[in-house]
Amino acid sequence: MAISPLHFGTFAKALPHAKMKEVFIYDTLRTPRGRGRQSGALYEVKPVHLLEVALRALQRRNQFSATDIDDLIIGCVTPIGDQGFNIARTAMLEAGLSAANGGMQINRYCTSGLEAVNLAAAKIAAGWESLSIAGGTESMSRIPMGSDGGALLNDPGVFMTQNYLPQGVAADLIATMEGFSREELDTYALRSQQRAQAAKSAGYFKESIVPICDASGLPILTEDEIIRPETTLEQLANLRPAFAKLGEQGFASMALHRYPEIEKVEHLHTAGNSCALADGSALVLLGNAEKGEALGLKPRARILTCATVSVDPTLMLTGPVAASQRALKSSGLKASDIDLWECNEAFAAVALKFERDLGLNEENLNVNGGAIALGHPLGATGAMLLGTLLDELERKDLQTGLVTLCAGAGLAVATIIERV
Repeated sequence: MAISPLHFGTFAKALPHAKMKEVFIYDTLRTPRGRGRQSGALYEVKPVHLLEVALRALQRRNQFSATDIDDLIIGCVTPIGDQGFNIARTAMLEAGLSAANGGMQINRYCTSGLEAVNLAAAKIAAGWESLSIAGGTESMSRIPMGSDGGALLNDPGVFMTQNYLPQGVAADLIATMEGFSREELDTYALRSQQRAQAAKSAGYFKESIVPICDASGLPILTEDEIIRPETTLEQLANLRPAFAKLGEQGFASMALHRYPEIEKVEHLHTAGNSCALADGSALVLLGNAEKGEALGLKPRARILTCATVSVDPTLMLTGPVAASQRALKSSGLKASDIDLWECNEAFAAVALKFERDLGLNEENLNVNGGAIALGHPLGATGAMLLGTLLDELERKDLQTGLVTLCAGAGLAVATIIERV
């Protein structure tokens, strides 16, 4: 079927006489995901180095000059300490790309890596840029989530007024309201582990992963560290609820105040059916047709559309459904037109609700596992999922895919791509 090119209403209204340009994905790559704790393999690696390695690899693979790059947009959820002071521009300098234009760090919570891609795509579609790099980075082992504070996280006068819950309690609230059982959540988690291990064993991630080495060139991490292939349903069933204590501290009462139709919050999420903390970086090379032809780059896919939504900040993690529906409407597609789906596995209940609400076949969703098995390096995950989606579309010779993520305070982003 014929599909219209990238379509951003805001830009179309602002530039009524300009022809929107198609936006192509020329390459994607990522580092391995390391365990996001001090015991993880990437704890010794500076965050800027994770991004620098990815930038050097992207330039090496595509042979562009620094002066060809119009901007670098990097998502990072906790931009302080080693990750602060605009890590995007710092990494460009460290990678020898000082002649490249721009360098910007953004934070839209867990959607940041994908939103960075969408922002770059919008500027290219508008004709303001011709070749940009976008993606994300996060070192959760060195900069723990929430280290930057903020009123919505630490100020009771704000988070109590807004009925803002810790995400784990929100996930338990969703599971309760949707009637998901602990067995359903654990079964989904096991499926993620099995799929991720099968993909790793088959080498599906290999071409997109850039190894991290030390100063002597010796490998520190060459493949994803977090997958637990030995996982069983029995082991998952024996794990304790991870967010019950937070619920007892008053957050469950806040949830019931916002949703009095339920009697109690069932605390069903554990370390086994929730995403794992991770370190990593991911990049996407985007451009228009003219620039790609001039540089001899072969387009792999085009971005059809993107969408950003906000939903109830108490439930907060239900946004992927609304974001996907908005993206589908914008592109003129139906859910049945999408060959493969990637919905970030922040918690098992998020993916299960997404699958149920959109009426998806589980065989087309997160087919190579997700963050429950592989890990969730907050700012980088969106770009990682986009790369995984494109790789799998190519491997299976399919056409169209959608990637979406939920985020704090009810935010969600979705992007639809089509292979060229």
